[in-house]
Amino acid sequence: MIRDWSVARFGARFGRVGRSVFRSSAPMTYGLIALCCLLFLTGPAAGLNPAYGSGDELLAAQRAYFHRWGVVPAELFEGSPRAALTPATALFVHGSWVHLLGNMLFLYVFGVMTEERMGRVQFTLFYLGCGYLALLGYAAANDDSTQSLVGASGAISAVLGAFLFAFPGARVTSLLPFLLFLPLRFPAWVVLPFWVTLQWVAAGRAEQGPGVAYLAHLVGFGLGFGYAWARFRPATAVSSRGPQHPTAAPPRAGPPAEKPGRLDHE
Repeated sequence: MIRDWSVARFGARFGRVGRSVFRSSAPMTYGLIALCCLLFLTGPAAGLNPAYGSGDELLAAQRAYFHRWGVVPAELFEGSPRAALTPATALFVHGSWVHLLGNMLFLYVFGVMTEERMGRVQFTLFYLGCGYLALLGYAAANDDSTQSLVGASGAISAVLGAFLFAFPGARVTSLLPFLLFLPLRFPAWVVLPFWVTLQWVAAGRAEQGPGVAYLAHLVGFGLGFGYAWARFRPATAVSSRGPQHPTAAPPRAGPPAEKPGRLDHE
């Protein structure tokens, strides 16, 4: 009886949360964040699910998980239907807590206003389509790689590109490491081109091995900006004095710590 009451109470609360998200101005952005977090917490990368074991058993489960759902460039162009779906499934898989939280922060900061501008359906198709093409572009440039590529950064980079075109003067609070992480406010036309420059420099210095797929970031950003330019060019861009945003720190230019197995973070 008590158990049934607890389940019913949880279901009622979950239902209220779901209705609140759907009625918000950006339900797809919040839904994508929730889905990525849920999949991460229940998967082996979080290290919280005892079903995946511990130690070497957990590491083996992580490698198998990334290989199954991530993009393996060497396998992508072999004609396998399963491999053709991986640029879509990889968008919802993350390799570490830092990888997940960094991506979700950027999606929250820039996704809400971008979705409000595009609309729910258009934003969802834009996010999935650009994310797929960003991973495809990286795989085409590294078609002999056997590393698994996972993460939503290609799709989120597309959101950043669209945001730059639609809201060039919107101020974004940034934490810059070389300025002792002081919170400073800059317009998007300063912050985002600076971020793209970091990705470009890092992509040129990237070596083979586990790390960050900077090329996917650049492809995604270009696709997002180009789509926004083609879609919204006849209209006047939103006023530069737009709503303020939560704090977001530009990502590091260097690769993250090596993860188990051979894995590219996107």
